[in-house]
Amino acid sequence: MDNKTEVREFLMSRRARLAPEQAGLLGGGRRRVAGLRRGEVAALAGLSVEYYGRIERGQIAGVSTAVLEALARALQLTEPERSHLFDLARAADGNTLAARPRGRRSPRAAQRQSIQQVLGTIHDGIAVVRDQRQNLLATNQLAKAFYTPVIGDGTGTPNLARFQFLDPASRDFYPDWDLFSEMCVAVMRAEAGRDPHDAELQELVGELSTRSDVFRRLWSAHDVRSHGSGTKRFHHPEVGELVLFYEELMITADPGTVLMVYTAEPGTPTAERLALLASWAAAPTGAAADVDVD
Repeated sequence: MDNKTEVREFLMSRRARLAPEQAGLLGGGRRRVAGLRRGEVAALAGLSVEYYGRIERGQIAGVSTAVLEALARALQLTEPERSHLFDLARAADGNTLAARPRGRRSPRAAQRQSIQQVLGTIHDGIAVVRDQRQNLLATNQLAKAFYTPVIGDGTGTPNLARFQFLDPASRDFYPDWDLFSEMCVAVMRAEAGRDPHDAELQELVGELSTRSDVFRRLWSAHDVRSHGSGTKRFHHPEVGELVLFYEELMITADPGTVLMVYTAEPGTPTAERLALLASWAAAPTGAAADVDVD
């Protein structure tokens, strides 16, 4: 992932989506491209057209925080988009962890006993450890039953992005498949900006771009987002529809790794179905709390 290309395409895509009226400008006149012109972005940010032009061509190294903040305001960036712009600038400066090449990393979070103990204490919710490449590194017992369509026969490391775009079963598991696709790619985009030298993430993006037209289209949109919290809808093959709240918690000891917990509102049909799934999961042999990782 070339940093200059990423900067250029990200800024151009944000400029293209913003109509003059949204920025408080008069729209009038024929426009060759959608959205704002470079000169309009420059004026809104208080920059010369020449300086903004250099930045949009990818020459973002050394750009001050004040200028980046001005661009974020001019382009009306969301907080995840603003963070992404700053990540791209830090990578261009070459003096941060995000800019330093790193080798393949082992899933240390999944191997630590403390993580396994935390997962083991969560009985009424679905709890998983996920890395920045969308790998499921570990699960509690309920999550192992919940993610059976993703985990499959348990060989290899389950990957949510591969399941989303390459496995037809994902369209049944995710009733809101289009929304899930957009979220998945936007989260991966943000991670790529934080660590542009992550070889495994680059390989995953290349694989999915080659094998999925939808992924390739969404990746080219340069949308970014953080996961955070919210509500998602699933259709489990054993218990049916589940509407779940989710919270994403960063694991600070392993940058890029998160603990994701899904819970149901008490007294709802989803809570009853989740309890049924939990009893079904506990019945056979009391499965181990972690997913086998290569």
